[in-house]
Amino acid sequence: MLRITTLFAGLLLATFAQAERIDNFVLLDQHGDAHNLYYHKDKSAIVVMIQGNGCPIVRNALSDYKALRDQYAGQGVHFLMLNSNLQDQRSTILAEAEKYGIDMPILHDESQLVGESLSLIRTAEVLVIDPKTWDIAYRGPINDRQVYERQKAQASNHFAADAIANVLAGEAVDVANRDTMGCLINFAQRNVDHAQISYADTIAPLLQEKCVVCHTEGGIGPWAMSSYEMVRGFAPMMREVIRTKRMPPWHADPHIGAWKNDKSLSIEQAQTLVHWIEAGAPRGLGEDPLKNLTITQSEWPLGEPDLIIDLPTYDIPASGVVEYKFPRLANTLDQGVWVKAATVIPGNREVVHHILAGSIDATTAQAKRDSGVFDNYLIGYAPGNESNVFPQDTGVYIAPGGEFTFQLHYTPIGREVTDSSRIGLYFHDKQPGNFYRQSVVMDPTIEIPPNEARHAEVAYYAFDKPALLHDLVPHSHYRGVASKFVLQGPDGSRETVLSVPNYDFNWQRTYTFVEPKRIEPGSKLIHTTWYDNSAANPGNPDPERTVPWGLQSWDEMLYGAFSYTFVDETSEAPILDKALADTTQMVGFMDKDMDGKLSWQELPGSLKRRLVQGFKMVDTNADGGLDINELYSMSKRSREARSSDSDSGAGGG
Repeated sequence: MLRITTLFAGLLLATFAQAERIDNFVLLDQHGDAHNLYYHKDKSAIVVMIQGNGCPIVRNALSDYKALRDQYAGQGVHFLMLNSNLQDQRSTILAEAEKYGIDMPILHDESQLVGESLSLIRTAEVLVIDPKTWDIAYRGPINDRQVYERQKAQASNHFAADAIANVLAGEAVDVANRDTMGCLINFAQRNVDHAQISYADTIAPLLQEKCVVCHTEGGIGPWAMSSYEMVRGFAPMMREVIRTKRMPPWHADPHIGAWKNDKSLSIEQAQTLVHWIEAGAPRGLGEDPLKNLTITQSEWPLGEPDLIIDLPTYDIPASGVVEYKFPRLANTLDQGVWVKAATVIPGNREVVHHILAGSIDATTAQAKRDSGVFDNYLIGYAPGNESNVFPQDTGVYIAPGGEFTFQLHYTPIGREVTDSSRIGLYFHDKQPGNFYRQSVVMDPTIEIPPNEARHAEVAYYAFDKPALLHDLVPHSHYRGVASKFVLQGPDGSRETVLSVPNYDFNWQRTYTFVEPKRIEPGSKLIHTTWYDNSAANPGNPDPERTVPWGLQSWDEMLYGAFSYTFVDETSEAPILDKALADTTQMVGFMDKDMDGKLSWQELPGSLKRRLVQGFKMVDTNADGGLDINELYSMSKRSREARSSDSDSGAGGG
């Protein structure tokens, strides 16, 4: 009878026992690169060591961990490290990695939310994860070589290696949990009574500040934060999108730059919200600030516009992919105007993903009609980015005639809807002091190789005059995963001014500096985008394809827009030479070694054919390459020659 009872108890325990499952998360590493755990679902195993600066156990285990990685090289096992220490910062983690030769990503869990979810206690613990189930197959020490203040020359038991072998063989690990010797991690907030976090005084105001503008009736958010009951119902989903950095949709690296209209959650805000959710999302006392809340939105938040442009009406299907729309509308103004601000009023916030607006002059309208290029960029709308107020005493001049041009991106929401969006333009009463200018670091010659998970493309824009940089807009399509802007000074020094390590095509953001960035003559604005053209990218239309430049989403772009003003320019005395700017842009994507000049090997075939006999003549400084000024002088002579021929033909008829 005792044996039967024991057997029954064992079966009961086996029935109800569940392996520890690891939830997805996105964290940045010591270099500022983003890592999504579930991206590695195609790996045979994932191994994570808990790292902490200054911990002797971790430092002494590094050689064993590297050896373990090398042992399973080529078998599809992915190795990472995770730092959840309260006291460690990205800069100090990077310094530790460089000092101790750590050549793998160390994910920085600066909010400690991932470490808390894993119930971490000590550093040096190793987690072996099975990506087929996302179960933690083993957690414990890497081996038995170390104890506190003692270590053996060789380990007698290789716990982590054995666990990896079990996972690769599809077998259970004999002992799935072992105590780890390492340095204690201080999760200070574990000792706080999170049930005491006030919904009325803390959580609801936080949601109003960061979330409700989209999560309102008629907003782009799929559900409205209209009451405590709604928030509580979606609380587990809120925790997931915070830990995976899907929400709020703000993707700039928080350690680089200070931005206007920053939509991100601070570390403290993320901790507070997640801890409140994990405490059961208690209601507490006080009125519900979200109950019967109405988002006061005046039709035109900047006041009545001087010109309202009605965009064409589009019917948006319930599902599928809606290709970009590029409507053009004639500019009916009979006199030139100086625009100082613009506002977009989406007809249906639920489906309008983004709208770009600008104009093209009458002299260039035909040439640029189908190019998607604006002479005068006015605004890029995205949810929460409805208005663009230009820097003080600057403006965009729009001459009479020509066309207003637009780019519209729609996202189906599960039902058919109609959109009729509008744009309002605001004019200066008098001529402003300076031009508000916009340009692009781009490369229309890019080719993304098939099945490559992290392919980089780089281009730059060189400044020959002092300028102030106001904002930056990284743009790519389905394969774009990260983007970075670096300002290289005349002395060769480099400063990263914007990093978007977790780029999301669904959110086109304009990142506006709180204080404009000064650019000295001789500086380069270098833009890099990384693309994932592998099958692991869930948004990839075709990983077998070599992807070229193209406006449509199934093609790609290296496209980094920026707005600026010249320090020495005034609206009365413009100094921008568009032909020189075009040459500067061209050199910026052709100059692959970024030495400031185009060698014969870097020239495209069309230029080689023109210069097969005249390369040395154009290379006036005889340095073996053609710089911006040399190419500009060549094109200027060509334009003058064509103009002269045209005049001669007209006079001799």
